[in-house]
Amino acid sequence: MTGKNRQDRQRRVIALVIAGTGLGWIAAIMVGELLGWTQRTRAFFDLAAIAGFGTAIWMIYGLWRARQKDRANEE
Repeated sequence: MTGKNRQDRQRRVIALVIAGTGLGWIAAIMVGELLGWTQRTRAFFDLAAIAGFGTAIWMIYGLWRARQKDRANEE
């Protein structure tokens, strides 16, 4: 797999992580409201969403670093 194909795949995975985290968070909020979950339980899902978005940011940073390295190798 070439570098560009690998980066394209990583971009798609990052997009899926962000979208999945967002949709999961919205679903947890709605289910929590319907079922009357405690604030402690809802806070757990908030923290899980923060972890998911943090993972996505870390993945974006890794992708950026890989692109910088590829550009340095081209020169």
